[in-house]
Amino acid sequence: MNQQGAGEIWRLSSLAWGLLATGAGLVGFVFYDGLRYLLRQWELPEYSYGYLIPVIALFFIWQRQHELRRARFEGSWLGTGLVLLGLLLFVAGTLGAVFSVVHYALVLVIAGAALACVGRPNFHSLWLALALLVFMIPLPGFLYQSLSNDLQLLSSRLGVGFIRLFGISVFLEGNVIDLGSLKLQVVEACSGLRYLFPLMTLGFIAGCFYKAPFWTRAVIFLSTIPITLLMNSLRIGVIGILVEYRGRDMAEGFLHDFEGWAIFMASSAVLVFEMWILGRLGTGRRRWSELFAIDFPPPVPAAAVVRRHPLPVPFLAVVALLAAAAVLRLTLPDDAMLVPARSSFSEFPPALGDWQGRRERLDSVYVESLNLDDYVVADFTRDRGPPVNLYIGYYATQNADKVPHSPRACIPGGGWSITDFARRTVAPAPGDAGPLHVNRAVIERGGYRQLVYYWFKQRDRILTHEFSVKGFIFWDVLTRRRSDGALVRLVTPVAEGEDLARADHRLASFAQALTPELAGYVPD
Repeated sequence: MNQQGAGEIWRLSSLAWGLLATGAGLVGFVFYDGLRYLLRQWELPEYSYGYLIPVIALFFIWQRQHELRRARFEGSWLGTGLVLLGLLLFVAGTLGAVFSVVHYALVLVIAGAALACVGRPNFHSLWLALALLVFMIPLPGFLYQSLSNDLQLLSSRLGVGFIRLFGISVFLEGNVIDLGSLKLQVVEACSGLRYLFPLMTLGFIAGCFYKAPFWTRAVIFLSTIPITLLMNSLRIGVIGILVEYRGRDMAEGFLHDFEGWAIFMASSAVLVFEMWILGRLGTGRRRWSELFAIDFPPPVPAAAVVRRHPLPVPFLAVVALLAAAAVLRLTLPDDAMLVPARSSFSEFPPALGDWQGRRERLDSVYVESLNLDDYVVADFTRDRGPPVNLYIGYYATQNADKVPHSPRACIPGGGWSITDFARRTVAPAPGDAGPLHVNRAVIERGGYRQLVYYWFKQRDRILTHEFSVKGFIFWDVLTRRRSDGALVRLVTPVAEGEDLARADHRLASFAQALTPELAGYVPD
């Protein structure tokens, strides 16, 4: 830090404050749509703590004001470069309708503007507050879904282990806890993410106030992950025990929600206890008031000489970039996607060649969870042979909230284990342009086997990699203003003693009958 003497302080001039206010207003205008979406995300239980993050970040800055007012702002062109990079990400995220990119671009622009204003020597007084802003950004949809599935499975296993400690007979199939008289499903809301995100944020903030070496504060922050997992598993176990002895009402309504609140408070108490234990380790034992204290800035000396900051040229360049971005925002196309004409799955044919189908319906809870725009589920048979179950989930637009759930991630949630996974090429049907590439999975549960084929039909592409789906959505939004697509999944049972080659032939034959029909319902 560039010290200017104990009796000398620096303040912003009225013109500088006006420039800061102009820059903040331009950021709000440029990122208006992203901020509006961010506020909607904060209404969800997983991210409801988001409203507090900017307030706490401002408090961190206020704490360090005594350092900032003793330093002359020199500015930094590195900050200007970060703002430019953030604005480029903003344009890409806006055109691609990927709000996660827009949100991270917002944090990058704020950090770059701060660096361009105060300069590199003084930036260390602000970096903690700016790092905290990352915690207010929701996870990308595909990453959230993958993490949720993994935590559901792990929490279910640990919860069942806790139930068995009380001598209760229980059986687990994926995320379904079977108590004999009743089955409980560990749904997405019980994955533990509603505790993990706020507890990680709390751990980060607590580490900032904790007066200890860096490794100790890192342990406090990282420990929030196992604490969340264990406490959420404990909650699942407690619910199972209460349901066993007190009935189904223990898993629903107010008691269910209260248990969730109580577990989070207990998780916070465990975190505080851990901090106390860490403070007692070693020879330098200190009182709690010494370990965990909130510092307040000292008052300004009465005899201090007040000087005014010059306006750093790099920050002037930031304001100019934000003004240009504001003009560009007015010229960018809106986020409305083109949705091609298509036939509804209500018109899907009951027969495909010599395959005869029988329609089914998904429960409303699954339709809402998958956020589908249209779907078809049907069992098809041929010559009274084993059935082929067809599922196609269609999305008119795909974004963070609406995206196909990969069967590879969801299959274990139903209690099935994937014993073999590979990619296979199916010979093209007559008239098709080329072969069909599919994901092939052999799954087992309780001695039963099934064969699964699935692929993603994304506009005129057949894709098998989940991440390539994301990449082509982004590209097609930029170049074609389209993000529609579907997941296609075929499942057939494998009878005891049946050769897998016969099941492969069955699914391949059905896929050849299906693909010529797909374009009318999932447009190219």
